[in-house]
Amino acid sequence: MNKETLIQHLNQDLAGELSAIIQYLTYAAKATGPYRPQLAQFFLAEIADEQLHAQFLANKIVALGGEPTTQPRPVPPAHSNREMLQNILAAERKAVADYTQRAQEADAFGDKGLVVQLEDMVRDESGHSEETERMLRDWPL
Repeated sequence: MNKETLIQHLNQDLAGELSAIIQYLTYAAKATGPYRPQLAQFFLAEIADEQLHAQFLANKIVALGGEPTTQPRPVPPAHSNREMLQNILAAERKAVADYTQRAQEADAFGDKGLVVQLEDMVRDESGHSEETERMLRDWPL
């Protein structure tokens, strides 16, 4: 694993975190129905973790000599609470897979501190994913 490739992959992860922040913010505003207050609060509460992840990634990219991206991944549209939760679940699962892969790349690069931080981020995203799965489990179609 060379440094340029690692920086490129970390920038892809940063784009995902920027997208997650926008997604959670937008979905909080769009939540409807009798569970709107709880859903909006759930979405808004997740922003802080995603923001910390984005800040870490931007700092690490700069430390490695790169330029952090300012372009988020596209946020998928959602027209119902269920669709929002499904999109969130897909994004969290992707983050778990990406950070798992990135930890392996950081290990190959020889950056143990980055490995540990990425593994912590896998734990965070796994928790978000599990909570969203539980919410969807009995959600009406």
